[in-house]
Amino acid sequence: MSKEERTDSYSHILKYTGLFGGVQGLGILVGIIRNKLVAVLLGPQGMGLVSLFNSTIKLVSDSTNFGLSMSAVKRISEDFDSGDEERVSHAVDIVRYWSFVTALLGTILCVALSPLLSRLTFSWNGHTFHFICLAPVVGLTAITGGELAILKGVRQLRHLAAISVYNMLAALFISVPIYYFFGSKGIVPSLVLMALAQTLLTIACSYKLYPLRLKFGRGLFADGISMIKLGTAFVVAGLFGSGADFVIRSYINNVAGIETVGLYNAAFMMTMTYVGMVFSAMETDYFPRLSGVSHFGVTFTTTVNRQIEVMVLLAAPLLVAFMVGLPVLLPLLYSGRFLPAIGMMQVVVFAMYFRVLKLPIEYIPLAKGDSKSYMLLEVVDDVAIVLLVVAFFHEGGLVGAGFGILAAAFFDFVLVVGYAKWKYKFVLSRSVVSYALVQLPIGFLALLATQLRDRGFVYWGVGVVLFVVSSAASIIILHSKSNLWRALEKKLFRRK
Repeated sequence: MSKEERTDSYSHILKYTGLFGGVQGLGILVGIIRNKLVAVLLGPQGMGLVSLFNSTIKLVSDSTNFGLSMSAVKRISEDFDSGDEERVSHAVDIVRYWSFVTALLGTILCVALSPLLSRLTFSWNGHTFHFICLAPVVGLTAITGGELAILKGVRQLRHLAAISVYNMLAALFISVPIYYFFGSKGIVPSLVLMALAQTLLTIACSYKLYPLRLKFGRGLFADGISMIKLGTAFVVAGLFGSGADFVIRSYINNVAGIETVGLYNAAFMMTMTYVGMVFSAMETDYFPRLSGVSHFGVTFTTTVNRQIEVMVLLAAPLLVAFMVGLPVLLPLLYSGRFLPAIGMMQVVVFAMYFRVLKLPIEYIPLAKGDSKSYMLLEVVDDVAIVLLVVAFFHEGGLVGAGFGILAAAFFDFVLVVGYAKWKYKFVLSRSVVSYALVQLPIGFLALLATQLRDRGFVYWGVGVVLFVVSSAASIIILHSKSNLWRALEKKLFRRK
């Protein structure tokens, strides 16, 4: 197999998209159980409280981690592609040193800012102690992010998949009993214990591959400066991203109440989590591969376009099924108390079409180390989503918020494609455009069909037809573009 095929083949993309999509599929099964139980135990108000704590802690974490979870992947990936194991080991030491520094910084800052966080997040100032207790989550997240970056950089994809599965199971077995016995009072302990479990599971794997070497000194500090410079863009982008999330949820909390925040969070997270099975391979496999693509003489345009092609063809049928099936899935995954969010969810699912198209392109600045471009695009996107979601929510409530997310997704797609063409000479291939022109109208028809929810047989009949058409188009194209089926056939029927 040629270098280009190893790096850029459709079969490779399908293989690892399938691997992490399968992991997400298992996560869905675990998530069905966990989300159902948590939703029943806590209700929309408790879910809203979890959402506010998580978004605030994420804001602190993203503001203090120097973007190591991404910049470290690029550094280690480049060293790994060089084939020099000593360089890789040294890079691992640098990442761990800076992970510890950022963990300490984030924990201290969260404690110091806890009174301010309490006042900004809630309309009443009674959660200072809760944010102090949540400070270790910031530190644990920084440690975990560094170790995951190491595993991604050295292409330990199956280990990453296993960690993901164990984390899902740990979250289930930790959170549900705590919420059952303590209700909303167990939210803070549950978040801390889940973060600790994630850290322990991750380091158990990474330390086995690269044993911890306690090294401290100016050398590690100086050698990591280049990562930190690149990571500064991630800090700013992460700050705006978490800040946008924080502002939207705080606004909804103040104008509509915490129960509406719970509904908004359920709609947003359910869409991102369950539809995200197709996106899960992006950061884990695609970004390290794109970072090292120049070593193989493969163009960025080819690599990115092929990734988009596969993502569109895999995601489109899933989006149709999810959009149409929400009247059944929502009560199953959460509870009937969350049905007021169904209109928002269906609009947000359609917005995912534009996310599928633009997400692989967003990784070009990261892979090229163009931190300024990445930061600019993220900041503009975050400002746009806050303005649009707040404006649309003001006019149309939760459904309006969904259309705000859709408008922001379309705006971001146009911005990213236009900027990539101007800055990097990237152009969408004819294949991408043609596949999008096939699948987008089907998705739009599915969105229109959601207005027939009360028509019973007609609604489900139209939904099934659209899903079959979308699936058939994707299968036919994928079969013609890849030898995946032939490879699977050989594997299944080979002699023992």
